[in-house]
Amino acid sequence: MDRRKLVAWYVLADLVSGAVAWTLFYVYRKMVLEPAKFGYDVPVEFDTNFYKGLVLIPLFWFGLYTMMGGYREIHRRYRIMELGQVLLVSLIGVIVIFFVLLLDDEVANYTFYYRSFLALFGLHFGLNFVLRFLLTSSTVRKVHDRRIGFNTILIGGNERALAIHAEIEGLTKSPGNRFVGFVNVNGGDQLLTAVGLPRLGKWNELRKVIGQHAVEEAIIAVDSGEHEHISRIMNELEGTGVRIKIIPDMYDILAGSVKMTSIFGAPLIEVNPQIMPAWQFSLKRGVDITASVLALLVLSPLFLILAVCVKFSSPGSVFFLQERIGKHGRPFRIVKFRSMYADAERNGPQLSSSTDARITPFGRWMRKTRMDELPQFWNVLKGDMSLVGPRPERQHFIDAIIELAPHYRHLHKVRPGITSWGQVKFGYAENVQQMIRRLKYDILYIENMSLAMDLKIMAYTVLIIFKGDGK
Repeated sequence: MDRRKLVAWYVLADLVSGAVAWTLFYVYRKMVLEPAKFGYDVPVEFDTNFYKGLVLIPLFWFGLYTMMGGYREIHRRYRIMELGQVLLVSLIGVIVIFFVLLLDDEVANYTFYYRSFLALFGLHFGLNFVLRFLLTSSTVRKVHDRRIGFNTILIGGNERALAIHAEIEGLTKSPGNRFVGFVNVNGGDQLLTAVGLPRLGKWNELRKVIGQHAVEEAIIAVDSGEHEHISRIMNELEGTGVRIKIIPDMYDILAGSVKMTSIFGAPLIEVNPQIMPAWQFSLKRGVDITASVLALLVLSPLFLILAVCVKFSSPGSVFFLQERIGKHGRPFRIVKFRSMYADAERNGPQLSSSTDARITPFGRWMRKTRMDELPQFWNVLKGDMSLVGPRPERQHFIDAIIELAPHYRHLHKVRPGITSWGQVKFGYAENVQQMIRRLKYDILYIENMSLAMDLKIMAYTVLIIFKGDGK
């Protein structure tokens, strides 16, 4: 079953379980709770409120599962994960429904609230988990039986690669790896050709190989002591969307570096592709949209004042538009209030400095207070940017940075932001070396990304705006 059909089955399971649970709960209220409250039997009649709930409640569950990542990586779900997620989603959803719809009910005594809550939770969790468990169990069996697989390449053709290939292929229950070939790191490691695995190229051709063979997983079979090779390979894989696994040596195992994800699979270190839980990404995007709408509405008088000041400060347009590189390397046009004289880059791309003569007097004040960045709320609303994230750069400077720091590609994992940890620490970079120094903080942000971290960065940004000491 392809991914779209399987996702459709999960969506149908959630809608059906939500509708059936709501119906049974409605009947339970009519047959148990309301007779106890009124002292006589109440006929089970399906009124307008019931039918409204029958439409809205399943849609609510669908939205909650979407926000919590319940339809992502649908072929990689497993039963314990399903249990935990259904339990969490059911608990959150029932709490919301209880406080929105049920808390104002008249009851005989407060214990009936507990009974209502437990009844709805039990009905929804039981029905939803059974349906999702059946779907997930079917998928897991197909993966184990090699009917579903993920195109996989081995990076390296040495003894380690040969051994892990033999181990995975020899497993009774497949972890889902469908080997399509290997790329070698040096000229000698081509032992995998002896077992019929084709050589697809060298490690520095990974991006082309991944596109040509629809690769979903890559297993790095390089000695873990060869940090330079591993670092270069990881940089090459960055932004491809491929799941990365590394063969550990005994030192890694004894040091506790190996985190097993499968009891029956081969021991591999998986580079966690999930920066934040799906629900946090959804909440972060919700905060971005809400804050951008409010900012564009509330700050519209300030926008008008700044626009007039920019217009009268020097000839030229009010807004400055420029192509920047965003998430997954996609270009977009960033919008700012113009802080430089017109045609400031007639001689080619240049970075600004604290003494840059191209900056207008009013533009210098805007840069110190970050007022020139305010129109970027429009970029956030469109989805090009986020409130917090690495600053987007131009392709010209990205190429220069990657020559010295290939790990810059890690920044394209997430949406760029209006503000960032690097921006708070360094402000505007005056040269490529400062860009690379700022890069360290942006990578640290990505590796420790959370809503709490975003709040701290936004708080520091607000302080900079009020103090006017931005660089």
